[in-house]
Amino acid sequence: MLRLTFTETEKQALSYERFHHSHPRVRRKMEALWLKSQGLAHQEIAQLVNVSGKTLRSYFQHYADGGVAGLKEIRFRQPQSELLAHQEAITTYFSAHPPASINQAVDAIRYLTGLTRSPTQVRLFLKEKCGMKRLKTGTLPAKADPDVQEAFKKKELEPRLAQAQEGQRSVFFVDAAHFVLGAFMSVVWCFARVWIRAPSGRQRFNVLGALNAVTKEVVTVVNADYINSTCVCDLLEKLATLCSLPITVVLDNARYQRCALVQAKAEELKIESCLSG
Repeated sequence: MLRLTFTETEKQALSYERFHHSHPRVRRKMEALWLKSQGLAHQEIAQLVNVSGKTLRSYFQHYADGGVAGLKEIRFRQPQSELLAHQEAITTYFSAHPPASINQAVDAIRYLTGLTRSPTQVRLFLKEKCGMKRLKTGTLPAKADPDVQEAFKKKELEPRLAQAQEGQRSVFFVDAAHFVLGAFMSVVWCFARVWIRAPSGRQRFNVLGALNAVTKEVVTVVNADYINSTCVCDLLEKLATLCSLPITVVLDNARYQRCALVQAKAEELKIESCLSG
């Protein structure tokens, strides 16, 4: 007959794991051993945990052999999915052709492997075995040219940033933000749809900012109308007043930033302007 003893540390571990372990069968074993540590009779423990006496004795043996860690071992048979034999092919295919839905994934797997599985089985396989997640698709500017951007980074931007780090130049990144006075609706539990009074959304507050690449200081020009080339010129004049070092501004290639008026103002103030492409 097994004689089990429990330290206070082991009791605390059992008490914690019976609620927090990820596997339900392990939580059941932890519950049984925690009840045992509280001095309950075996018959009562088996009834509370809803297992047979034989199963309960196997739990006790697992604890006697390996302690709390031994209880965490998953000892029941776990059949392997036939899809595992095709995991590499499935992963390669979905890397190049991400499915838009689980049903589409089901059809693709049937085509690749000849195996038909339910959407639930496919969902678990993709998440647990392939490491896939359902993520929102991101967008990149359609006109962006990676080679041109890399050349700009290496030949123009990085040398000027190195000068800025050495205190020989001020480099600013320029961009605009547009804030709208509006309401963002939430979801509430209610008996009828709730209506609230909200602004029309036509009121705007525009900020054209220049971020110093080294000090992270932000210089701004603001208005409640529109950001245009005149605002960019105002910002350049503000930068020229604040900085004694040679200035480089990195613009985002918006039309109002690369127009003749802005380029002429930059030349007048001896500010170098770089278009990020």
